[in-house]
Amino acid sequence: MNIDYQKARSELHRIFTLAEYDIQSNQKPVISSNAQTASNVIFSSKTQSIREALLGCVLAKIIDHSVDITKPYINQGENAFNGRTLDEKVINPFLKEIQVPSSKGPYLATFRRSVKFDESTMGGVRDREAFKAMLCFLKEVNSAKLIGEVELLLRYLLCEFIRLRDQSQITLTRVNRLSLVQLKGLINAMLNSHSGGRYPVLLTTAMFMTMKKRFQLSWDVRQQDINVSDSASGAGGDIDIYDEATGKIILSVEITERTIDKNRVETTFSSKIMVHGIDDYLFLHSSRLPDASAYESAIKYFAQGHDIVFLEVESWLVNCLALVGVKGRCFYVDEVRDLLNRDDIPSSMKVMWNDLIAHV
Repeated sequence: MNIDYQKARSELHRIFTLAEYDIQSNQKPVISSNAQTASNVIFSSKTQSIREALLGCVLAKIIDHSVDITKPYINQGENAFNGRTLDEKVINPFLKEIQVPSSKGPYLATFRRSVKFDESTMGGVRDREAFKAMLCFLKEVNSAKLIGEVELLLRYLLCEFIRLRDQSQITLTRVNRLSLVQLKGLINAMLNSHSGGRYPVLLTTAMFMTMKKRFQLSWDVRQQDINVSDSASGAGGDIDIYDEATGKIILSVEITERTIDKNRVETTFSSKIMVHGIDDYLFLHSSRLPDASAYESAIKYFAQGHDIVFLEVESWLVNCLALVGVKGRCFYVDEVRDLLNRDDIPSSMKVMWNDLIAHV
């Protein structure tokens, strides 16, 4: 049976995007306990071929529900499919693309010579427990009556592949220098990707660090952890700039993708600006402009000695990159890379950096 490989690639990437969201949201797709147990065994195994072949089988079932996923060789009769071609055209390139540790191909190693995915193959597999778990998972796939149930099983597997990747060290691509035009494209791509708000904060922090280094400023740049509220940490904003000599806040920066309105400004003033005695407060927002009421509140607080400014983050970053010059732009690339290299940064963000740099 022929598989539409273009459709297979498209579906795999679509469901992988959902799996990345699951990981970032710290949740898992709901599947049966039998499938979960089987998956645990499979991903604990050192035999990469088993999980890679399984991924191909589940994907094949989504593309054509009539496929017999126990028959990965086309000469095995009715409803069989070409597992090796699916792996070579879709699965293996995909795993390489998302930087998951993988083999050269399961059909070049463990599953050669027209084997079937059933009990008859058990004796020829080194890790029999993992293969037994694979058969159990395939049984769950075959028993699924709705295509949505099969998608959940694939999504669960992809979450496990992401966790497998997270356990390995992703080496970030190093680049010596980028032009202003190249950096503008890089920033735009990063800001328009799903990062749970991490990219805007990271890119902004890197810019303040660049300004400090480029102009030798006596700044102490402190970024708050993305998962810790400003009130809990005692911070004035997502990023606070302190005077190294006096220890006082020079500037606080709040980075937001939500619309800024009067209530947001007033809440920020009472809980942060007034508490810390901050004179300069910067809201960096997405392309969604602040509400008119936000500007009205800012004017009111300006009369009280507190200057609250609203700027679009992407434009601000690009303008600053023009200001710091060639040397500063080299600093900026290094700062972004160093911040991405931290252990608390999701692997998806690191992979995206490598992909973007490869296409600059």
